[in-house]
Amino acid sequence: MAANGPSRARRRRRSALDWRMRAKTRSAPRPADVTPAADADPSFAIAGQRVSAPRAAPGLYLVATPIGNLGDITLRALETLAGADIVACEDTRITRRLMERFAIATTLLPYHEHNAAAMRPKILDRLARGGSVALVSDAGTPLISDPGFKLVREAAAAGFAVTAIPGPSAVLTALCVAALPTDRFFFEGFLPPKQAARRARLAELSRIDATLVLFESGARVQDCLRDLAEAMGDRDAAICRELTKLHEEVRRGALADLAAGADALETRGEFVLVVAPPAADAGVMNEAALDALLRGALAAGSVKDAVAQATELSRRPRREVYARALELARDHPRSGDDAG
Repeated sequence: MAANGPSRARRRRRSALDWRMRAKTRSAPRPADVTPAADADPSFAIAGQRVSAPRAAPGLYLVATPIGNLGDITLRALETLAGADIVACEDTRITRRLMERFAIATTLLPYHEHNAAAMRPKILDRLARGGSVALVSDAGTPLISDPGFKLVREAAAAGFAVTAIPGPSAVLTALCVAALPTDRFFFEGFLPPKQAARRARLAELSRIDATLVLFESGARVQDCLRDLAEAMGDRDAAICRELTKLHEEVRRGALADLAAGADALETRGEFVLVVAPPAADAGVMNEAALDALLRGALAAGSVKDAVAQATELSRRPRREVYARALELARDHPRSGDDAG
């Protein structure tokens, strides 16, 4: 029995060593998942496989990225992000998650509204030296309610190649699922945050003969819906929340009904609002929209200026607009109006 003791001990040690090696092998990332060195040939990883990417030709590339579901990235976008010299992005933390998901090692450069004036010359200099720069936003297509217009303008003026890499867009995604006319649409972006300015802008938008697409934050979406219902009257609309994400939600209905249910609306997430165009006989602004327009104009200027603006936009008689403006001015006088 004693002669068998060391043999059993050696077997136990070998067994323990084999177990540790197998555990280490299982926990180690597969080669395709390892982020490559910065000086390695361009590549990205998808479905556990490493894919080589060609180096991008000199120029500026506008790369659309997913608006929520990373699976919506295109192969061409991955090739461009991997093959570019640098990726200019709004928030490096957000873009880094995308880059790490697909094991792309391209250097990230912050480019946003607060540093654009300082960073733009550096990017243009990189292009002048034959470099390739990919521009992305935090989500969706660059330049749509995001910085980048001035960079594209100056790059094009300098003769550098500017190439769009199309892909996800919150505007088009919302428009497709809203079940509203798509033959003509107007993208407004974000409305003014203050109510008076928002109502004045909505009064102007109410005259546009097209489906409207707007962005709104969760903090203001309920107030925005109420103002939309007041300004746009009896139109159909859709509230699109967290598009392409796990908790995607689309509510469709009349603006008045959507506004009435605004208090029960889940306000976490990102919103796109889509509003149907006006009816064929809606050439003259309704009274609610006129009041909203006048209130916004009176808050910003004199009765005379408010009447001139409202008469032009409402297509109502000036005498009627003037009388209504006086009533609203009496009901809600501006501070300082009575000063001698």
